[in-house]
Parts: sequence; structure tokens; C-alpha cells
Amino acid sequence: MKFNEMQQKAVIHGTGPCQVLAGPGSGKTLTIVNRIRYLIEECGVRPEEILVVTFTRYAAAEMKTRLRTLIGRRNIPVTAGTFHGIYYGILKWAYKIGSQNILSEEEKYQILKSVISGQELEIFDEEDFLRDIAEEIGKIKNNRLSPDEFVSAKVNADAFREIYRAYEEKRKSLRKIDFDDMLVVCYELFASRPDILALWQKKFKFILVDEFQDINRVQYDVIRMLAVPENNLYVVGDDDQAIYGFRGADSELMFQFREDYPDAEQIVLGTNYRSTGNIVKNSLKVISHNKRRFQKELNAVKDSGKCLHVQELKDPVEEAGYVADAIEKQMESGAAAEDMAVLFRIHTDARPLVEELIERHIPFQMKEHLPNIYNHFAAKDILAYFRLALGKRERRDFLQVMNRPKRYIGRDSLAGAEVSFEEIRKFYCDKDWMLDRIDQFEWDVKMLAKMAPYAGIQYIRKRIGYDDFIKDYAYTHNVERQDLNEILAELEESARPYTTIEEWFRHIEEYTETLRVKERQKSMEQEGVRLMTLHAAKGLEFDTVWLIEVNEGQIPYKKAKTDQQTEEERRLFYVGMTRAREQLTVCYVKTKNGKASDPSRFVDELLEDS
Repeated sequence: MKFNEMQQKAVIHGTGPCQVLAGPGSGKTLTIVNRIRYLIEECGVRPEEILVVTFTRYAAAEMKTRLRTLIGRRNIPVTAGTFHGIYYGILKWAYKIGSQNILSEEEKYQILKSVISGQELEIFDEEDFLRDIAEEIGKIKNNRLSPDEFVSAKVNADAFREIYRAYEEKRKSLRKIDFDDMLVVCYELFASRPDILALWQKKFKFILVDEFQDINRVQYDVIRMLAVPENNLYVVGDDDQAIYGFRGADSELMFQFREDYPDAEQIVLGTNYRSTGNIVKNSLKVISHNKRRFQKELNAVKDSGKCLHVQELKDPVEEAGYVADAIEKQMESGAAAEDMAVLFRIHTDARPLVEELIERHIPFQMKEHLPNIYNHFAAKDILAYFRLALGKRERRDFLQVMNRPKRYIGRDSLAGAEVSFEEIRKFYCDKDWMLDRIDQFEWDVKMLAKMAPYAGIQYIRKRIGYDDFIKDYAYTHNVERQDLNEILAELEESARPYTTIEEWFRHIEEYTETLRVKERQKSMEQEGVRLMTLHAAKGLEFDTVWLIEVNEGQIPYKKAKTDQQTEEERRLFYVGMTRAREQLTVCYVKTKNGKASDPSRFVDELLEDS
């Protein structure tokens, strides 16, 4: 096996702490596996004394498989696993706990679901909301924070504290710990029982940590305890790819490692074997704007290759058409759809492209859950108005919109499963002011029947007064009014191509069914172009990559307020760029939902003179 100079240096590092900074496509796993082989075969270290920590079970399994192939033995008793898996093993040994004591992810979500159902919360996409709340609970535990001082990005402080308290109460009543508790309990065990800690220190003489930039405070504290006294702690990561701050990962620990181990050797794997010279050069132009990073030289083995292309487009619909055209062209020239990826910052950025791909019957695959905009409560309100306009009179549609905006119509005025305006008028026959409201409601519904969907949504918002309802709703529910307005604007844009309500409804049905099928296929091997968020793309690579909606407010995301958050967004963009092996296209739009939109500052950085 031939290594470059820095890989060789990393493989044969002696004893003591070492930090390996591994740039994208630099042969990180190859280096780690050969480091383990070197320890066993050249240094005489017993495999049982080696601990390898990864962030996914898949990475741990791959590491073991590659090690077996390299050494040529089936059974190599190196301990390799995730932080959770290893800490669970320690707790199992110390407390005799078993799987019956661990709260499964399914149970966790069931508890959160029941807790949240007791709160008065309007939720766009339940799966997304539950995942985000679970991550916030994890962030508190992983960083040993106080729930009273934690600021949730999803709900107000009182609601979050109540969710956290009820969740913990229910978990404890079941006498179970969740995945994040495992880390905390392990830390507390080692802190209170130095005798137990000493046994594990004696067992693991050499510790290797992969993806070190994704570590959180509790993981770091426990791994440092385990490494004493020899401190044979070998950490591999890339500060430029630290993108999981929202999950509780602390990128500052990369720098703290240098303070905690001032004598640690630092080795930079700076040769990129994945991407062309132009992709490497341009990605460095962007990431070098981050102030908080280790300076490093990165070079490509491949030649310059195709120029990076930056494409300006009118709006997300034109952008979707542009990307779909490019995909078709590539497929016609013989490229495999699976070697192409379209990456975006947040799930909702993908909707116009998904609709375009469905329309053209271009195969695509998604491993992530894509929230369906038509399931948002605002979309349900609009659709209910349109069903009434089509002459349907179901009680549930009346209930959905009769007081959006406020008309003071009571539920008891709706007698059966089918409702008529005449029956409601009879119920309020002695209240002239109510009869006027009901007459106006019926008139508005009749007006909607004559309109195309795009005009109809504008009528609902401006003439019927739905925008005023949204303003009040945002205030009383403590949510961003701008977020709700963006959903409505997105619905308008979705409806624009259709001339009749029925036509739009057929489109929504097809789109919803496709998402349902993709959701079922998530765990299966799929064919087609890969669609995914920038976060999900980490660790993957493709021949051709399109980054879409690279606009201010999207990437960097509008909620990134601080310099630290903006730097994480830049790292995320850098991760997206470095997924491409041969061809990279960066797209931005001039308008979104009828409003002017600026290209991302990252685009400006790309276009700067070298």
C-alpha cells in the first residue's frame, strides 16, 4: 500500500496525543485502518487494547471489514463502535442494564407525541417537529445545560420547559434511559467511581476517534477520562466540515484539543483524491473566509477539469427546469442517474424540482423525509376554501375555515355531516349582524369558483382577510409571521401554472402520492438522481452535483445571526461543494415567491478574483 508523505506520517505516529486534520477526499478511513494495522503488526499492541470510536454503526462496520481485509484475519478483537454503543457496553457491565432499560427511538417519539398533543401547538410537519424537539432535548443532555436557560428554536420557553419536564417524567416512570442519557450516566459513573474508570483505562491503551469535529462536550469529557494516563488519543477530523452544531456538536473542541494536549502532534492530510482541481480551488476560496479554522494547504491529484459553473435563474420554477434539463442531457449522454445529486439547504427548497421531475418522469430518490407543503395548516385552509368553491359542503371543510378569519360562527350551527349556508342562516336568524357575515362568506365562496387557483389564493388572502388571520395567529402562537407568509407565497407559486382548481387538485394528489411512495422506499435501494439536504450529503460523493437556491436567507440560512452560525453555514456550503468529483454547478434565483432575492454571499466569494 503506497501512501503520500502525510498519510505515512499519520499511520506511523508513535505514542501520545495526535490530531489528524483530514480534508475532503484525503483518504481518511484508509489512514485510520492502516494506523490500526501498524499498531498491531509493527508496535505489538494487542488488538483488545485498541478502541475505535465512530459516529455511525455503518462507519464502525466498514472500519472492521477493511481491517479484516487488510490484515487477512477474520477475527480481530479491536473494539469499534459508536459513542453510544461503547458507553452502553460500559453501563451494561457496571449496572447490568439491558436493552429493556433503553428507550427506543420509537418509544421516545411516542412519548414526545403524547406530550405534544397536550399542548396547543399548530405543527406544519409532525415528523420534522418531533425530530427537532428530540434534538433539542439531546443538546441539553449532551452539553449538560439547564432546560430552564435553554432557548428552543421551535417553541416558546414555557412550552419547551413543559415538554422537557413531561418527557423526563414519563421516561423515568418507565425506568428507562434514552440514548443521550447513556453518555451523561457514563460520565457520572466515571466521575464518581475512579476504581471503575481505572479498569477501563487499563483495557483501552490506544483510542482512535473518527469524525472528531462532530463530538459534543459529554463525549469529549468521557473520552479524555478514558485516555489517561498515557493519553494515546488519536483524533481524526476536519474543522472545515463541522456542520452539526444544531445537534449539539461543538466544533470548538477541535481547537480545545490543542489547548488540552499542547504537545500533541498535528498532521494535515491535504491531498484530495476525489475532486478536480477547479472544485478544490473554488471550495478553498469560500472556506478561507472563515476566521475560526486551522490554516491548511489542500491540493488535488486530478487535473483542473471542467470549470465550476455559477448559474443565475429567474425563480425556483425556472431553476427546476434548468436542473431537470441538465439531468436529462447527462442521462442521454450515458451518465447514470445515481451518479448525480441535487443538494439544498432545507427540505422545502426541493419542492419545485420534485414537481418538475415528477412531471417529466425523471427517476429520483430521497433518503430523507420531505415535508409536504400541502399538509401545512395554511394549505389545508386554502384547499378547504376551494372545495367549498367547487360546491362541496362537508362539515370538516366548514370547520376548517369558517372562523379563519373570525366570523364568530359556532360549531353548534353546523347540524349534520353536510352543511348549507341556508341552515347556518336559520340558526342565526335573529342576529342581523351575523346574517351579513354569512352572506359575505357565501358570496366569497361563489367568487372563488370563477377564479384560477393563483388568483383565488390572492383573493382569500387580501379580500377575505386570511392575511389578517395569519397576523393574529402568529402573534397569539408566538411564531414568525414571515414564515407563515412564505408558506402562503409558496402555495401561490405552486398554483400559478394551473387554470382550474380541479387541475391544481390533481397535481397536488399526484405530488402527495409520489412523496408517500418515496417515504415507503426510504430504507430500500433506489434508483435515480439523489435529492438531499447539504447535511445529509456529508460523507457522500457524486460525479455531478447541483447546489440549488444558493441565495441569502437560504444559505446562509436566515436564522444564522451570529458570526459563529454564519461560519457553520459556510462550512455547510463547503461540504456541498466538495461532494462533487467532476462537475459542480451553483444555482441562485433572482426572485422567490414574487420577491427579489439576492445571491448568497458565498456566491460573491466564489466570484472574487483569486
